[in-house]
Amino acid sequence: MAALILFGATGDLARRMLLPSLYGLHADGLLAAGFRIVGTARSALDAAGFRALAAEAVATHAPGLDRAGLPAFLDRLAYVRLDARDAAGFARLAEAAGETVAIFLSTAPDLFAPTIAGLAAAGLAGDGVRLALEKPLGSDLSSSKAINDAVGALFPEERIFRIDHYLGKEAVQNLLALRFANSLFEPLWRADSIAHVQLTVAETVGLEGRGATYDGVGALRDMVQNHMLQLLALTAMEPPARLSAGAVRAEKVKVLDALRPIAAAEVERLTVRGQYVAGAVNGAPVPGYAEELGHPSATESFVALKLHIDNWRWRGVPFYLRTGKRLARRTSEIVIAMNPVPHSIFGEAGLRANRLVIGLQPEESIRLVLMAKVPGLDRDGMRLKPVALDLVDRAALAESRRRIAYERLLLDLVEGRSTLFVGRAEVEAQWAFIDQVRAGWATTGMAPSPYVAGSWGPPEAFALVGRDGVDWNG
Repeated sequence: MAALILFGATGDLARRMLLPSLYGLHADGLLAAGFRIVGTARSALDAAGFRALAAEAVATHAPGLDRAGLPAFLDRLAYVRLDARDAAGFARLAEAAGETVAIFLSTAPDLFAPTIAGLAAAGLAGDGVRLALEKPLGSDLSSSKAINDAVGALFPEERIFRIDHYLGKEAVQNLLALRFANSLFEPLWRADSIAHVQLTVAETVGLEGRGATYDGVGALRDMVQNHMLQLLALTAMEPPARLSAGAVRAEKVKVLDALRPIAAAEVERLTVRGQYVAGAVNGAPVPGYAEELGHPSATESFVALKLHIDNWRWRGVPFYLRTGKRLARRTSEIVIAMNPVPHSIFGEAGLRANRLVIGLQPEESIRLVLMAKVPGLDRDGMRLKPVALDLVDRAALAESRRRIAYERLLLDLVEGRSTLFVGRAEVEAQWAFIDQVRAGWATTGMAPSPYVAGSWGPPEAFALVGRDGVDWNG
């Protein structure tokens, strides 16, 4: 019987995302009869304890799913306690898993090498076995290469599935459909028509118990290195020859390689670092970053950047990125800001340039903001206002279950489809760019600026776009 091995099976990611996603696939009949899920971690559990944990995870994080299939789902589960540095444990894991088709590896970077060695010694890296890698894939380019080398020694690139869960979101996949299935947009998707692009990933939460882990990473490496640079690459890439992993990855790498370097002399002009202080989020008082952490820190909880892509399509078009914790509102969106009309015949009528706003969370949406006439007799001249044309079929969405992004990714892993996963060249191009920014911060001694929790970040973030006559969307 085929099996998926789930490393880190008792951790936060497994509880919030992986186990509920797997149950969603089971409930929809998308897992074959007899397909097994073998969890493994250092936690001292037996199979019954793991099944109880999984049942609680489904109840807590997938409350909208019918529970009728839960007993049969729990019957799929097995558990093997394992320390990655204990070679004997991998033999027990192999025996419990039987015919393994995929392995989901969510572990600390320093455990990648011993885990891979253990899998190989136990015969779990054989032909046809696919390996999914959850971030963080290193802390810089050097450590990322070391992980990729260790994994690549046993698994060929076509069987390595590097996960960025943003790529599993419907709205991100809709971006591909919007661009490459509609002749309306492609002629406009270039510097001739687009004034600038904004990417925002804003969170209202703080450290949420991740203080020790997050403080060693910061917003630039936690969000920009993976999610935001992937979104940028999908937004800016050339049309791939086909919708295949190789073709899509090749075009994304071209974008990442074309990112204009940010030299140390420009890092203070083109980047912003911030760290939240005490404030209020959704009307409730919250402590500052240092208070949550328990000691002062120079780690950024907010970052904004102004980037350029040096190629023909995007020459001169700025890409503004911002992300942070304890911001005013939880939202992730891509904003395509079009150039204004070259001449207004409406005088001072409040004319605004068109915008295409692709919302990723908390709600998935695609809105085209156009100018329309305000009803009236127009005795003092025609008045205009922006109106949003909703490009998402709400009725169709209402009939469909809203899926966790990991459902799509786990199903693709099990079935061997790799288009929505990240290739090695992409990861290393992203790290090369991030390492350069961090080096500039170190050279200039650029420290995070304070911002009040519940705001939209430090004043410098507004100055970053304001110098170009731009406002952040929303």
